[in-house]
Amino acid sequence: MPDSERPKISNLALHPTERGEGRGRFDTVAGAASNFASSGFFFGLCFLILAVWLLGLVLGFTGGTENALTGTMSALTLLLVALLKNSEMRAERAMQLKLDAIASALLEDGDRELTPAARSDLEEAVGLHEEL
Repeated sequence: MPDSERPKISNLALHPTERGEGRGRFDTVAGAASNFASSGFFFGLCFLILAVWLLGLVLGFTGGTENALTGTMSALTLLLVALLKNSEMRAERAMQLKLDAIASALLEDGDRELTPAARSDLEEAVGLHEEL
């Protein structure tokens, strides 16, 4: 289906890599945060929060302190889920683009013998039949 016939979709509903040219501000921040979240420092920080929370349970910290630590862990978990999903979707899209490029190269290579069934499968997978 040509782009002119596609229904207009909100920019937020599109895949992160299809929202426009280049990386947006969120993608840049998410990439930096993802790198930080995979560091030993971040692991140590999370471990420290968990240790303080466990210590609070053993020593009987006040309910407010326990709630603050529990809320902090919940917020970190939610942020990490968002970062992981963003990273997963960018990696998925990059892999799909590479696979499409490989399949397109195989189809364009006239020297290589492909069976009609294999050629048809590749064309369908890449979507060349819609572009031509």
